[in-house]
Amino acid sequence: MASFMEMKAKAEALDAKDLLGKFRERFVIPKGKVYLDGNSLGLPAKESIEGVLRVLEEWKTLNIDGWLEGRIPWFTLPEEMGRRMAPLVGALPHEVVMSGSTTSNLHSLVLTFYQPEGKRKKILADELNFPSDIYALASEIRLKGGDPATDLVLARSKDGSTLEEEELIALMDETVSVVLLPSVLYRSGQLLDMERLTRAAHEKGIFIGFDCAHSAGSVPHRLHDWDVDFAFWCSYKHLNGGPGSPAFLFLNERHFSRDPGLAGWFGYVKEKQFDMKIEFEHAKSAGGWQLGTPSVLSAATLEAALKIQEEAGIDRIREKSLQLTDFLIELVDGFLSDEPYAYSIGTPRDHGRRGGHLAIEHPTEAWRICCALKARGIVPDFRPPRVIRVAPVALYNSFTEVWEVARALKEIIERREFERFPKERSAVS
Repeated sequence: MASFMEMKAKAEALDAKDLLGKFRERFVIPKGKVYLDGNSLGLPAKESIEGVLRVLEEWKTLNIDGWLEGRIPWFTLPEEMGRRMAPLVGALPHEVVMSGSTTSNLHSLVLTFYQPEGKRKKILADELNFPSDIYALASEIRLKGGDPATDLVLARSKDGSTLEEEELIALMDETVSVVLLPSVLYRSGQLLDMERLTRAAHEKGIFIGFDCAHSAGSVPHRLHDWDVDFAFWCSYKHLNGGPGSPAFLFLNERHFSRDPGLAGWFGYVKEKQFDMKIEFEHAKSAGGWQLGTPSVLSAATLEAALKIQEEAGIDRIREKSLQLTDFLIELVDGFLSDEPYAYSIGTPRDHGRRGGHLAIEHPTEAWRICCALKARGIVPDFRPPRVIRVAPVALYNSFTEVWEVARALKEIIERREFERFPKERSAVS
């Protein structure tokens, strides 16, 4: 077996033949840091900064006419961005639109499908989902006159980190109306088998949707071919759109005739939007599920980031992402799993069950190790109770950086650097 220092040479060799390495120079890399938190907030592309300045110039020179005369007319910007996003998630161009936030899209889509009737009164989710989704689902049940205590079914995890598809499917019975699950679990990085789950739900007459916040931009999807009913995701993680950048929603074209669960001005048929009629006539596309005026300035950063995604290609991004996480798993397994280190990988090893980030677990000191990493200029994040979450991003992280992270994890234990930090967490971590 190679020594730890020999693994550095392996990292350098991998970097030398990395076909995506050239994209790193197009991002603003924080000086003196190894940034591994792209699953929470991606780094800015240099073109994104230029994009904001361009839109500001349009606002300054075109004023109100920017809605129709901007380089990308602001009026049709949501549809244009949806068209460009569609290949990244395996959707038809008219099945995706830029709109609102992750949670507002959840509300709009779930309310479209959740029509409790007879026995079918329940929503199936999971206890490992991001809490915001659970809050939203509970409120939707209350809006329809139900009780979340009985009508919101949360699938349980055996190990506190992962879910089993067969157990999720077993919970899909005649009482379930809608299933909502994450594509990738935010703590562990587990990738669910969306195709299998969709097929099982439809066999039982159940609608199914996915929160793709932790997969869009890092994992290829085939939402249309899998016949997923709906999905939604943010753009500030692996898509590098920036803080508060607009979200996206997917609606299978089979459902365009449905009434949106929430209706708003920008969901009106585009050609008639300024007729100002009181009666709502929604666009027969994903665009019909828009609510208010799009955030044009925020979309300016996203447009540039999507351009880089298009150039790199989602399949190549996925290939390198898996190589990066494979390399980190190799380092943890080979050098950091035994005492005194006691690190382990909480993310499934199989490529088909792994998203773009890893959960490195430590039984007692995960929080303080995160603090020690940050003191060294390495930026992960912490998820309770024991997860050091790291996301080596294919577009701007290198294999050498991954090795440097492993070295830091090793030395933090050897030198007891974590002991310099309090055991109490900060409010945001």
